[in-house]
Amino acid sequence: MKHDVIVIGGSYAGMAATLQLLRARKSVLVIDGGQRRNRFASHSHGFLGQDGVNPGEIAKAARSQLERYPTLVWIDEHVSAISGQLDSFSVTTANGASHHARRILLATGVGDQLPAVKGLAERWGQSIFHCPYCHGYELDQGRVGIIGSSPMSVHQAELLTEWGQVTLFANGALTVDDPTRIKLEQRGVEIEETLIDRIEGKADVVLIDGRTQHFAGLFTATRTSPASPLAEALGCAVEETPIGIQVRTDAECKTSIAGVFACGDVARVPHSVSLAVGNGAMAGAQVHRSLVWPDSLQPV
Repeated sequence: MKHDVIVIGGSYAGMAATLQLLRARKSVLVIDGGQRRNRFASHSHGFLGQDGVNPGEIAKAARSQLERYPTLVWIDEHVSAISGQLDSFSVTTANGASHHARRILLATGVGDQLPAVKGLAERWGQSIFHCPYCHGYELDQGRVGIIGSSPMSVHQAELLTEWGQVTLFANGALTVDDPTRIKLEQRGVEIEETLIDRIEGKADVVLIDGRTQHFAGLFTATRTSPASPLAEALGCAVEETPIGIQVRTDAECKTSIAGVFACGDVARVPHSVSLAVGNGAMAGAQVHRSLVWPDSLQPV
């Protein structure tokens, strides 16, 4: 069977795109490996109508709604390869099965490269975050720590003063020059140069000199990259952003390969559930338009 579209990645962006395509009565195969980026978080915030809801419940409800449409096929599996060309793509899953479609939509998301600080990974998404709009309010204007990881940490520290009293831990990952120091101090940011030994408790930072600082929550600017190598293996162009690598797309969500589209975190910054859903809805409509008017397909 040849589907109209194969959507690779069944998280928020992929499902939002799929909904538009199903409502256009197109046959859609979603292949999803079950690795949502926010699977570590217990609550999703800043998403209109779903504020404070467990992100797993949001995803479960969304999938249930998609499954009401008769032209949907959903496979819980990892994709190992994509080949072919416009109107004739083949997707191979980890179990060796092959699936075929006229269009491909990549909604594979990104992975976060966390600073190598003991105790950080275990608290990621629970008391250590990357997005103040998603998690800042719940800290109730308490003390906020920033674990330095890149020059983006300075921007993060400035912004987070809107949510609490901020301490920036340079932690050997960034050098704070005099103009930057003045700018941060004018925002009320405390700068701590002593290296971090570990994080313990909820959000307690233990320094190598033995001091412990207590925080309502911690933030760090992760570097992101596509969670799957599929886009680059297929030949899709990628580009560098201030927070990492993403698949290059145009305003119509087209990649550099004709017939291949991308949406969500893998194709745009900044990242949040709300923005992923909006971009996914746009991508679904654009994929549908390419099926109606194939002559308009001009890859970026």
